[in-house]
Amino acid sequence: MSESEMYSRAEKIVDEKIGFYHHLYSYIFVNLMLAILNILFSPHNWWFMWVSFFWGFGLVSHFLKTFVFYEKFDEKLRDSMIEKEIEKMRRK
Repeated sequence: MSESEMYSRAEKIVDEKIGFYHHLYSYIFVNLMLAILNILFSPHNWWFMWVSFFWGFGLVSHFLKTFVFYEKFDEKLRDSMIEKEIEKMRRK
């Protein structure tokens, strides 16, 4: 792997991590605001928990993709999938 390829790959990984942190900050801020609104206007019904719960699934999947399975989602996988699709098209 050349120096420029390593730099490009490192840059992509860093961008993915920054994207996750932006997602996390949005999750915290929005859910905090929703919790405050929920407490102020309908304290008997904790509806904001549903938003937090389902959005949390998306956040966890983003975390897993970014920090755990990042090599499985890299460009090599993408390139191999593109090659498979091209081969399918050629066979038709």
